[in-house]
Amino acid sequence: MSFDGADITGEEVRQVFDLPPRKIVVREHRARKRQCLCGHETKAAFPPEAINITCYGPKVRALAVYLVCGHHLPFERAALVMSDICGLSISVGSVVNMVREAAIGLAGFAVAVREALRNERVVHFDETGARVSGKLFWVHSASTDQLTAYIVHTNRGGKAMDDMGLLGLHDDDGNVLWSFDGIAVHDGWRSYRSYDVVHALCNAHHIRELRAAGVVWNQTWALEMIDLLTSAKKAVQEAMRLGFDGLDAGTYHGILSRYGKLVQQGFAANPKHERRKQSKTYNLLIRLDEHREDVLRFASDFNAPFDNNQAERDIRMVKLQQKISGCWRTFTGAEHFLRVREYLSTARKQGQQSIDVLVALFEGQAWMPGTAGV
Repeated sequence: MSFDGADITGEEVRQVFDLPPRKIVVREHRARKRQCLCGHETKAAFPPEAINITCYGPKVRALAVYLVCGHHLPFERAALVMSDICGLSISVGSVVNMVREAAIGLAGFAVAVREALRNERVVHFDETGARVSGKLFWVHSASTDQLTAYIVHTNRGGKAMDDMGLLGLHDDDGNVLWSFDGIAVHDGWRSYRSYDVVHALCNAHHIRELRAAGVVWNQTWALEMIDLLTSAKKAVQEAMRLGFDGLDAGTYHGILSRYGKLVQQGFAANPKHERRKQSKTYNLLIRLDEHREDVLRFASDFNAPFDNNQAERDIRMVKLQQKISGCWRTFTGAEHFLRVREYLSTARKQGQQSIDVLVALFEGQAWMPGTAGV
C-alpha cells in the first residue's frame, strides 16, 4: 500500500532524553617563549586549570569531588564511578587530592560564610558525634536557610564553640570577649548557656520527650503540654498570616498561665528523689521551668522558630556520611570534607547548582555566599 499523496490527518510526538556518548576531551596548551633584544626571555602564562604537564580539568575534578562530598561516596567508589561514567581511570589518591585541593581553595569562602552568619538575626546550632581515626570527635554546625558552616573538634562544649567563632569568644579566664547579637536556636546542651546570647530551645525535642512521658508513663500533664505548644505554634502562624508581629496580650498571657500550671502538675507527678539519679522526665521539667522564656521564645518573638529542624537537617548529612562511608581516617580528611560540604550546602540553599560552583572553584573563581534573603 502506498501513502504517496495521502493527506496528513495528525501527528504524534515522543521525546527520548538520553546522555551523549561518554568522551573525554583533551586540550593541549602551549606557552611560547620569546626573547627581546635585551636578552630577557618571557613565557606566556598557562590557564589556571593547567596545573601540571598532564592534569585533570575543572569539570573532571568537580565531578569527583561532587561524588565524595555531595553524595558521600567513599573515595574508591567515586573513582570507580568516574571510570564507568567517564571512561577515565582515576586513582583513589587523585580523588583524595581533588577534595584536598577544593578545601584549600575554599579558605576565603569559609571566612565569608562565617561573617555572614555573625550578622544573621537567627542562627541554628547543633552538634553530633563522629568517628575520626577510630576516636570520638564532635562535628558542630551553625546554619540558616541560606548558610551552612561546620567544624570538627575533639571537644563538644565551649572550646569547640569558641573555635567556631559564631556564638562568642572567651578569654583564658572564662570572661566573655564577644557575643552573638542574634537568637541562638539549639537543643538545650548546657555549653550553650556559657554564652550571653538570646536563646531559643527546640520544641521538637520537647515534644518527643513529653510524648514519652505521656504515653509510656501515662502522665496527662505531658500530653496537655504538647497540646499547648502546638496550639501556641498555630496561634503564632495565624497571627503572622494576618500580618501581626506579635500575639495579643490576652492570648500570650493565657499561654504563660497554662504553661506554669502544667509544669507544676509535672513536678507533682515527678517529685525529686534524694540521693539518686533523677528521671529523664524530672530533668525535662527542670528545663521547662528554668528556661520557660527560651521554650516559648517563638511566641514572644516571631523571629524565633518553633524548633531546631534547620540544624537537624544540616547535621543529618554528617551522620549520613558516617553511615555510607564510615569514619574519617584522619582529622585533616574530616576538615576537608566538611569545608566542601558547607560550600555545597550553602550554594544549594541559595539556588546554585553543585557542579557549577565546583567547576567555578577549580577554575579559580570560588562562588561566594550572598547575605540573608538572597
